[in-house]
Formats: sequence, C-alpha cells, structure tokens
Amino acid sequence: MRPTKRAARITGLLYLVVVLSGPFVLLYVPGKLFVPGDAAATAARILAGESLYRAHVVVGVISELFFVASVVALYRLLKGVNAEVAAAMVLAILIQVPVAIAGSANQVAALSLLKGGDLLAGFEPAQRDALALLLLEFDRKGVYVSEVFWGLWLLPLAWLVYRSRFLPRLLGVWLAANGLAYLAIAGTGMLVPEHAKRAMTLATPLLFGEMALMLWLLVVGVRETPASGEAVEDPRPLA
Repeated sequence: MRPTKRAARITGLLYLVVVLSGPFVLLYVPGKLFVPGDAAATAARILAGESLYRAHVVVGVISELFFVASVVALYRLLKGVNAEVAAAMVLAILIQVPVAIAGSANQVAALSLLKGGDLLAGFEPAQRDALALLLLEFDRKGVYVSEVFWGLWLLPLAWLVYRSRFLPRLLGVWLAANGLAYLAIAGTGMLVPEHAKRAMTLATPLLFGEMALMLWLLVVGVRETPASGEAVEDPRPLA
C-alpha cells in the first residue's frame, strides 16, 4: 500500500512543530540568557527572564515528543521501501531523545540552584551560580552528542527517500548531505571545539535538508500513483 497525500501532510505537520521549535530552543533563548563563562551574568539574566527560561524548558520537551511522533510517522510513510532501514532510522532517534530530555532535567535543576531554598542554604550565591552554569554547560555539550544521532538518523532517511519513488530523489541527496554535516559539526565540537563555530557556519547551507523535506510533505505530499513502469515498492536489498 502506497502512502497517501493525507499521511504525508500529517507527517509534515508534525515535523513542522520540530522545525519551528528548534531555533527557539537552540538559538534564541541561549542567545538571550546564557553568557558563556560568566556564571553571575547568566544567573542574573535567567532570574530576570524566568518566564522565558521556563518556556525554553517546556518547548524543548514538547519538541522532543513531536520529534518522536514525526519519526514514527515517517516510519509508517517509508517502511514499504525497506522496513529494516526505516527501523534503524527510528532507533537512532529513540537513543537521542533521552539525551535531550536529560538536558532538560539539567535546565530545571539549574533554575532550582539559582532560586535557592532551605536545602541550599549552606551554599553561597556565587557557588550556586557556578553549579547552575556547570549544569547548563553539561546540557550545551550534550548537544554535540545529540548531533551525532541527528546525523545518523538522517542517513537511513535519505536512503529511504532516494529509493522511495514517490518523493524527489534530490531530497534524498540533500538529506544525506544534511546528516553528514551534523556528524562533521558534532565531531568538530567534541574533538577541536575551538573550531566548532566555523564548522557550523560552513555547514549551515546543508542543514536545510530537513526543512525542505518538511515543506515538501506539508505542501506537495507524495505521488500516490506510481509512474508507468515503476514498482510500488523497492524490493532491492541494501547491497
């Protein structure tokens, strides 16, 4: 049974939530509230913008839940191409999501440290600020781990899209480049962090493959009727 336009657009809609929330969680709020290396300034900004900080945590968790829903929807859409490859795609995200949720837990704990309380009465404000910044740094470094799995899940997705016959092959090529870019960014951040910003700048044009897929699914959908001479499913092995 071939995927329908309705199924494709539902998948695109779920994916849209992930795409829209990403810049808010990864770029906007950190840029507003976090001052690298300055615990006191970061603490002051977070406490002054507590509502924005809490929104950052909540949106991050919601984004991960929609990410799982999107990947499951993509699995249903593409499992007819190759069920094993589609399962590998899902597995990569099911490993990544707990890493991201652990980062959200660090963010909640950091806010508790900053706000103090009876249990923290023995700590000086500067000590609490430093501990909170340490937790936020754990979360920031954890993004490199997440990027490894963002890259790994895109590679089987790219293969499935390329072989699907009901989605443009160009999208598959772009997704493969997107996945390799994430792996390069993660590797640079973990091995030579001083070049992490440069790696991100160079790779940015490749990182729109996911957005292109999301827009295609949402606006165009899939071709429900195979072209003349095309197989409904691609039965060829991976090799």
